[in-house]
Amino acid sequence: MKDLVRIGIFYDGYYFYKVSNYYKYEHSKKSRISISGLQEFIRNEVAKVSGSDIRQCRIVDTHYFRGRSSAKQMGDKVQNERIFEDILMRENVVTHYLPLRMGENNSLQEKGIDVWLALEAYELAQYKRFDILVLIAGDGDYVPLVRKLNILGTLVMLVSWDFAYINENGLTEQTKTSAQLMEEVYYPIPMAGQIDNFPEDEFVKNLFVPEKFNTDNLYPLREKNSAPSSDSGGEGGGEYFFSVIQSVKDGFGFIEDRQCNNVFFHFNSLENRDFNELKPGLQVKYLREEDIERSKKEEGPRYRAVKVSVIE
Repeated sequence: MKDLVRIGIFYDGYYFYKVSNYYKYEHSKKSRISISGLQEFIRNEVAKVSGSDIRQCRIVDTHYFRGRSSAKQMGDKVQNERIFEDILMRENVVTHYLPLRMGENNSLQEKGIDVWLALEAYELAQYKRFDILVLIAGDGDYVPLVRKLNILGTLVMLVSWDFAYINENGLTEQTKTSAQLMEEVYYPIPMAGQIDNFPEDEFVKNLFVPEKFNTDNLYPLREKNSAPSSDSGGEGGGEYFFSVIQSVKDGFGFIEDRQCNNVFFHFNSLENRDFNELKPGLQVKYLREEDIERSKKEEGPRYRAVKVSVIE
């Protein structure tokens, strides 16, 4: 068996935030970048460049660096920040924050976060001996870091985006990767070209968070029932699924799920809402349980939804 290819990933958080906003609000995709999808894309690229099987390419360390406003300054945006932190935590991404500082024209600015990223990346590359360090950034300030990593013998992959758009004031906003940074790294990946030129590629498709949950993008939530139960779909717990409510009747309804010819649920299955508050289009998570009576009457197994929760 060949040795594993150890991958370390380092996010310039504010840079990634700008990229994600661009695809959400300006690009035709109208969707944010998926952390899990991006990391699978990276594993596939590392497999290609190293000549290894993707199963041998393992992400052993991931870090996210960003300047952050105080809770008071953020106001109503605190919840959105927490939701994103939960996503990072589920993907085993270690977060690093520094407080934003007052800069010119009384604007809040990041101070020192790129230096912190560079120091951590260099130290961890020495300690954990990454085969490939992936830098998600575009700033030329990271050139000294890449040169130091080259001395260590750690290959550097650069994941970056170049794009431009017209903002609400009619001015052109542009993000461009440093040419010097691209020259210094072992393997630069211009992501805008990958996304626009290969839209049907499996790994490119999975780069984006699905805006609407349907059977084409139904996926299990990364959690299990903690205890066996007759409602859990079997011993050891079942997998939660995300989708949307298709219709609501008198005391029951259906959840969109073409894999199972849509899924019936009863008002007794609801866990966090009153049935009268439900309406079509609400996003829900649920477990599937075989409906024995329907399975007997129809060809093949039929399912109903249990432990249904509306996603707040």
